[in-house]
Amino acid sequence: MDRLQKVLARAGVASRRASEELILAGRVRVNGRVVTELGTKVDAHKDRVEVDGKRLVAEKPVYYLVHKPREMVTTLDDPEGRATIAELLKHIPERVVPVGRLDYHTSGALLVTNDGDMVDSLLRPQSGVPKVYAVKFQGHLDVPELDALRNGVVLDDGYKTKPAEVFVLRQERNNTWAQMTLTEGKNRQIHRMGDAIGHRVMRLARQSFAGLSVERIRPGEYRELNREELQQLKKKFLNPYRRARGDAKEA
Repeated sequence: MDRLQKVLARAGVASRRASEELILAGRVRVNGRVVTELGTKVDAHKDRVEVDGKRLVAEKPVYYLVHKPREMVTTLDDPEGRATIAELLKHIPERVVPVGRLDYHTSGALLVTNDGDMVDSLLRPQSGVPKVYAVKFQGHLDVPELDALRNGVVLDDGYKTKPAEVFVLRQERNNTWAQMTLTEGKNRQIHRMGDAIGHRVMRLARQSFAGLSVERIRPGEYRELNREELQQLKKKFLNPYRRARGDAKEA
């Protein structure tokens, strides 16, 4: 059971905020009854949900890996008029949404799907989903600074990051390229980690998400997950999530 606005957003009807406006305007019905309460819980597979008289139909779950380009936001609309991920998703037949976000200037691996349970399983803090980044730091990083990144640094809000895998890829004249693997995803976390050790992040690209690599996908392109990749996602993240909810469904 999910909140109604979440179901509408995942179905691609509108963004979460726009979905709230649809509900408050009385344009949404659940099982024939107009619903204006934002906290209403529904089952997208059992309840009849209609928007402006048109029924939402649950689609077959699909999973795509997108290589998000730089200078694009991962929301479906942007009040500032910047390029959005919706421009790529319109080429996908099904109505899908991104799993999490990447910053405007960050490129790389982004999973999109219409499977709400999969989204929740990958985004919950307990999941520990590995995210691998190539990071260009300003200046040269010494051993103490690398160790600080590995062991956890205190961010500007007082939060101490979890241990991370970090190793140097190469050093240039005035910069250092490193690979970092995180299992958490605070807002602009790697940029803030760089600031914490006094080395500004100059460039950031997510090479893989949950073991899914964009190595062979050009920016702006996407591909469906293969059977083995999907099985691994379900085994590592979806099935434990469902067991934790008490409704395990081995897929």
